[in-house]
Amino acid sequence: MKTPHRTPDWLLERIALGELPPDELAAARARLAQEPDGAARLAALEEDNRRILEQRPPALVAREVEALAARAERLEPLQEKAHPWRPLMPALAFVPVLAVVFLMVRPGPRPPGAEPIAEVTRTKGLMPQLGLHRLGTAGPEPLADGARAAAHDVVQVSYVAAGNRYGAILSIDGRGAVTLHAPEGGLNALALTPSGTHALSRAYELDDAPSFERFLFIASDSPFTLEEILASARVLAASNEARTAPLPLPPGFRQVSLTLEKTSP
Repeated sequence: MKTPHRTPDWLLERIALGELPPDELAAARARLAQEPDGAARLAALEEDNRRILEQRPPALVAREVEALAARAERLEPLQEKAHPWRPLMPALAFVPVLAVVFLMVRPGPRPPGAEPIAEVTRTKGLMPQLGLHRLGTAGPEPLADGARAAAHDVVQVSYVAAGNRYGAILSIDGRGAVTLHAPEGGLNALALTPSGTHALSRAYELDDAPSFERFLFIASDSPFTLEEILASARVLAASNEARTAPLPLPPGFRQVSLTLEKTSP
């Protein structure tokens, strides 16, 4: 009797991180869905990965790439008062830190002789991920949903597309303002890098808006324009549910958000 196919652990980790070309990712997920414990294994691994990102302080990992980033010198100009959400610095020094964090869970290449993956129509992608890190002289500090923040904190935003092809990142604050962070220009969604963790090109300084700052990552398999997304965000930002309610969007979109609770000066 033929032994039922079971997705190997190394491939399961690549699926969880979106570390496959889009066609292979879709095929692997389709095969996984046919396995009796496939969905449960994937959910457990995604939860493990989430805990690693929250519990493993990137500041510790940063010591391993200290030679690549003189953060203290870069952050000196940040003491100057800026307009709300003034872009401050390129994020190139931050990218190696994230890369090392993900190497803790990222598997190696496909083993020789591994079974090839059949091509199938792409299924619904994994949920995207949004990351926030507060930058300081001690290195980047991960910020979980509900973390406290203050005016003039410098925040780096990153995303994991998890196979989604297009996206936008925006924020709403306690004053009801909506700020688009990615793309930085144009009328259309950002073409996402479908796998891996990617920091936005600039970090941002929080302004003095009260109560909260909420970041939202909107992703889709299909191209979309920003007009409808921003209009929906403005309606949400003006409502009493701006802190917690999902952004009203048509079918086909995936969204994830992180909220920072603002402390008074």
